[in-house]
Amino acid sequence: MSYGPEERSVFETAASELYEDLVGSAGIASDDPRIDESGAAAQPFALLKEIGPVTFDKGERRWIPVDPAIVQSHVVSPLGQQGAELLAESAQWAKAFRGLSHAWRRSPEALRGPFAELRGDAITPYITSLVADASEELLTAQPQTGRAIDQLPVVVERDVGALRRGVMMRTLYQHSARRQVATNKYVAAVTVEGAQVRTLDEFFDRLIVIDRRIAIVPGRNNAGESVALAVREPSLVAYLVDIFERSRERGRPFTSRDATLVRAIEAEQRAMTIRMLIGGHSDPVAAKRLGVSPRTYAGYVSELKKEFEVDSRFQLGYEMGRRGVTGRDSPPGTHQDAPEQSGESV
Repeated sequence: MSYGPEERSVFETAASELYEDLVGSAGIASDDPRIDESGAAAQPFALLKEIGPVTFDKGERRWIPVDPAIVQSHVVSPLGQQGAELLAESAQWAKAFRGLSHAWRRSPEALRGPFAELRGDAITPYITSLVADASEELLTAQPQTGRAIDQLPVVVERDVGALRRGVMMRTLYQHSARRQVATNKYVAAVTVEGAQVRTLDEFFDRLIVIDRRIAIVPGRNNAGESVALAVREPSLVAYLVDIFERSRERGRPFTSRDATLVRAIEAEQRAMTIRMLIGGHSDPVAAKRLGVSPRTYAGYVSELKKEFEVDSRFQLGYEMGRRGVTGRDSPPGTHQDAPEQSGESV
């Protein structure tokens, strides 16, 4: 027999408490009122009898506990088998739907318009399907990345699969991504397979381009729902690719740990923080543009206060103005245009 969440809930609570009482008292009499049909422990006791961690001693006329490890496999093994069967079946269903997706994308209906709006839960499956069909190149710009650790295996499997098919992958993050555990694990997995990943100090919007034939960009969101736009118009896709290439040329290789490069990245983050202050942006807006949390951004501002030896933001603004600091200049002792030291191919 298979057991589900309802039985497990009873087993974890009332049945477990009853079992512990039986262990402490070396069993329970068969005529104990607690376990008769109307007794307070009737349901949990019935479950214990059915699953098996109690057995009836005819001589003593008592129900006595047994080692639960002896009967565990009777419950766990069938569930594991069902799980394996469901996973296999889900893989077959996914394969079947991929066949339909291929047919759809080859049809005149799919190509009728240059734009298609995607909403909510439809976005991720659509992108996954496009990546699965990629044959030449994937370009991705991922600002303010906060990739969840629980999504990592699926994303790595998808992108590594594309790389092993010979697809070239180039990705651009903001500098703040270097501090994120999940992103570092993802980058380590894909760069081993040949992906090229860079980071940039500037804010940019999300972009995915597949084989230079279709681009995914954020859509207008007026109701709190995620919206994306699939663009197939060749001239517009080419324009978006050009923007990506120009941004990437200014990027710094993600995997490089050269000291000169690290100092350059720190200088770029400092410069952008200064530009946000001079521009009068609020902390939430400035933090979003740097790809960090408001708390981290406040830390950047605090570091600037220490550097300029002031106590308030007003004093900081005055001192930067007095010194002619614009956020476009190099801080003392650094060279923002230092050459890259990286083995990444361009």
